[in-house]
Parts: sequence; structure tokens; C-alpha cells
Amino acid sequence: MSSRTVPTQKINACGEIDLTPEFSQHMSQLCMSSEYSDVAFIVEGVKLPAHKILLAARSSYFRALLYGGLCETNQNEIELKVPLEAFKALLEYIYTGCMSLAKMKEENILDSLGLANQYGFETLELAISTYLTNSLSLKNCCAILDAARLYNLDTLSDFTLTFMDRNSTDLLNASTFKTLSQDSLCTLLQRDSFFAPEVNIFNAVYDWCKNNPNADIETVVSFVRLPLMNLKQLLRVVRPCAILDPDRLLDAIEEQTTSKNLVYRGALWPEENVASAKFNSKTIRGELRSALLDGDVTNYDMEKGYTRHSINDANDLSIIVELGTISIINHMKMLLWDRDTRSYSYYIETSVDQNNWHRVVDHTKYMCRSWQFLYFPSRAVRFIKLVGTHNTCNKVFHVVALEAYYTMRMPTLVNGLVLPTYNVATVEMSSMVIEGVSRTRNALLNGDVKNYDWDSGYTCHQLGSGVIVVQLGQPYYIGSMRLLLWDCDSRTYSFFIETSVNQKDWEMAVDKKDEQLRSWQQFIFEPRPVVFIKIVGTYNTANEIFHCVHFECPADLPKQTIEAQIASALASASKSSSSSHAKSNSSSLEPLNIDSE
Repeated sequence: MSSRTVPTQKINACGEIDLTPEFSQHMSQLCMSSEYSDVAFIVEGVKLPAHKILLAARSSYFRALLYGGLCETNQNEIELKVPLEAFKALLEYIYTGCMSLAKMKEENILDSLGLANQYGFETLELAISTYLTNSLSLKNCCAILDAARLYNLDTLSDFTLTFMDRNSTDLLNASTFKTLSQDSLCTLLQRDSFFAPEVNIFNAVYDWCKNNPNADIETVVSFVRLPLMNLKQLLRVVRPCAILDPDRLLDAIEEQTTSKNLVYRGALWPEENVASAKFNSKTIRGELRSALLDGDVTNYDMEKGYTRHSINDANDLSIIVELGTISIINHMKMLLWDRDTRSYSYYIETSVDQNNWHRVVDHTKYMCRSWQFLYFPSRAVRFIKLVGTHNTCNKVFHVVALEAYYTMRMPTLVNGLVLPTYNVATVEMSSMVIEGVSRTRNALLNGDVKNYDWDSGYTCHQLGSGVIVVQLGQPYYIGSMRLLLWDCDSRTYSFFIETSVNQKDWEMAVDKKDEQLRSWQQFIFEPRPVVFIKIVGTYNTANEIFHCVHFECPADLPKQTIEAQIASALASASKSSSSSHAKSNSSSLEPLNIDSE
């Protein structure tokens, strides 16, 4: 008698048998087979036999349809108004778990996506969406966007809109642009990142209107930014088309000539430095211009490696960077010359045309050093102006490097200052200890909270005469601190902590002069602008020295406490500033219309 054996390659090291391919093959033989069938679907006049139990096991939709007591439950034949080829592909997926997208026509793939959405096959829906994101082209992106928005597939929609942003010029000239639905077209036109000459956008929209005569033309055209076109384009291109009321043209001309805040479009490159040679950016004003954008943040000294301008009372000298094209940015990183302990004050303005400038960063009242991590509401920018207003050593403003980004990782801003939820009192964030005694420079900020003893690992000062002062790299809105007092024995300390933005005017943050504390301490107080932190010991039960091992701000707080502090800071800032100022500066970043949904 012959014996049958399972091939050894089907048995894994744990002794488990995997015959999935054979199972799938056998199940596929039942797909659209009348054998054992107990229901049939009529699709586009074609009868497709199926098996209730299999469909119900694979889909809650079919479970409700076939066993849920609906009128179809007792029918042997059920008519469905769905695309035939897509439904066949879906049945094959139900029976085998496979769908050969590469062998399908694009329209059938989109129809299959619709059926997956309609019948609740979420895994299949995600798989088809992923396939489509990897096969985006000018020929299919409009159809994919319409499908993604119809089925509320946000991820696929976002990918497609980004693809359209990046290929806006070619898309406007593509025949498929005319096939966009009105809803998708309006969404695209509202995006600040859909960047192309506005006259080209108008011409493409005009062609779309001629191809879609039943659309709401007035609504669609309202999203074209007429003030971004010059007078010649308005009169010789827009006016002859006769799809706009003449008053709209007059309004556009008036806004163009009088407004200082036109809503520009710009290229969007998330998390990429657009102030670089890769994006054809260049420094057009300042001394030693070549250094600023060369990417070298290591090789600089007293003589080279920076760009500079002289500082005067009029503040009419500056460093200006021209980006390769108008770009949407909300974040800059700037390295101030830091080979000694000097600090700088400065402001930064941006512009599209070098006529109207908008101040996005104002640190003229603060002392800043080394790397600056700057955030502001998203703007379309072509020119960046850096203006130094003070240097603690001389009358020159030195900048080693400038980077410009659009980032999705935005912190909360209060009156233009970052309210951090992470420790900014670190060397990596440009902080330093400017007063205090230690065997190792900046030992207080190095993050080492284990390696300290009688001789090292702490920063100290003499009671009654000295202090410990930490300078943050730039002003932050701070509302909490944490420190580790030296605790290798049972001694306790008394102390207080003050904050300042200029080292002249100090404000009490923590008052523990009348308490005796030891080891780890955490403090929460009303958030305020902070550049300098002064820690003053007033008592030690063991000797006349105050010892601190580690300092950080803000402290690592629970999420609810952080949220409460943010709310408090925003409310306080709102009360202390005018309503217009609060609206523009005292809230978390609201991104531009990158995605209008």
C-alpha cells in the first residue's frame, strides 16, 4: 500500500504545517462556481453563483444581507447595481484572499476600491490605496483624487494632493485636469501649496469650465487668486474670457495695489531645507555671503565660516537670502557664531517681493546664542532678511548657517515664543552654565544623574556670595523646572530660583528659602518668557556650599499638566495683548491651506 507524505518544506521548525497555497487553490475552485452554490448575484445581467456561508464569514455586510432578515435574505437571486469586473475581482478576493491589481485596468481598480469601501473590506481598501499611491501619474491622479474623496480615504487623498502640488505645472496642461470633479477642483485650488503662475491656473480653470458647463462656474473661479496676476494678465487674459463680473477685476486690481498681505501660493517640501543649494537658494546681501548656505556648521572660527553685517542704530543693514522659488515655510534654524560666550539680539523678516516685509521672529529684547530653533505661522516666502540688533562683544552680527523648513511637528507658540514640552536646558539646545563652579563645564546640563560623588558631577556656589546661572539658547515660555540636589548623604538645602530675559530684571519662580529639601525637586509656576535661570542656595545643613547635580526646564510633566499650562499661558497672553496681536501670535500654529479638509 502506498503512503502519502506531507512535503517537508511545508513543515516549519515548530512542527506546524502550512498548506495555505493548497487551501487557497481549492477555495478558488468554488469562486463563481454553481457547485454547492445557494445564492446568485445578478450584475449587469450576468449571473454569478456564490456561497452564503463563505460571504457571511468574510464580510459583515454580506452577513447582514444574507442572514440578517432583510428582504434579500430569502432570495436565491440578488441583483446588485455594481460594476461587473470589479465585483468579480471582489468575489475572487473573498474566496482566495488575493486580488491581482497589476493585471487590472485602472478603472476596474478604482471600482474595486469603491466596493471594498462599500462592503467594509478595510484591509483590502488599505491595500488598494497603497497600490494607488505608488502608481500615481498625471493620467490617473485626478480620478484617484475623486475616488479618495468620495470614499473619505484621507491618507490616499493627502498623497494624491501632494503629488498634484509637486506636479502642478504639468497637471494644469494635462487633459485629465478637465475631468476633475468640482469638489476636488475647489479643494485643489484652495491649497496654498498648489503652486504655479496664477495666470496658468486661471487658463486651466477656464478650460475646465468650458468642459463642465453644468458646474457652478462662479464658485470654482472664486478660488483663483486674481490679485496674484499682474495688470496685463488681468486685462488681456482674464477680461476677454467674460466669465467674471468686471467689478471682480477692479477689486483684484485694488487689492493688488493696496494690500500688504496677499495670500500667495508657494512650493511645499515638508521637512526639507529649502534654503540650500539643492533648491537654488543664495545669499544676496551681507558680507562673506558664500558661508551662510554652504551646509558647513563645523569649520568656522574668528576669521571665516560665517556671514555678517555691521550693527547700527538705524538697523538698516542686514543679511538677505533669496530662496530658489516661493516656498511655504514655518520653521528656521540659525547658527549664531558661538566660539565664545557672546550673545546676540536680532529679528527676522520675510517677503515675496522685497517690498512688503513681515516680521516672523522678534528677539530684539532677548539675548540669544548658538543654534536658534525658530517657529512661526506658515507663510509663502521668497526672501528672508536677518537683522542683528545687538552683540554683547562688538557691533557685528555673525551668522554661521541658516536653514528654512516647513514642518508638521510644530510646538505651541505664545506671543511668538515656543512653549516647549521637552527639556531645552541642554547643550544640544544651545544652553550653557554662565555662572557656577564645576570640574566639568556644563555638568549641570549634560543629563548625567548617576555619576556624581564627593568630588565631581555637580555644580556649586558659596552660600552668601555666589550663584548658579543657566542661559538658554533663546527665549522660551517656561512654566516648570526640575533639579537634582546633591544627595550622597542626608544633608538638606534651602534655595530660591529666579528667571530673567535680560539678566537685569529678575522674577521669582521658586521660593524655598524657608524649607529644607533634598535630592530630586520639581516645580510648577505660571509660565513666562525665560532666557536666564538663577539658582541661589541659602542654606546647607552640612556646610557653606550649595551643590546641584542636574537641572532641566521644563520638567517632564504629565500630559494633563502640560495641557493645563498651555491653556494658562495662552489665556494670560491673550489678556496682556490686543485682540489682533493675540490672534496672530498667541495660539498654536494653524497650517496654511495645504489640505482644506
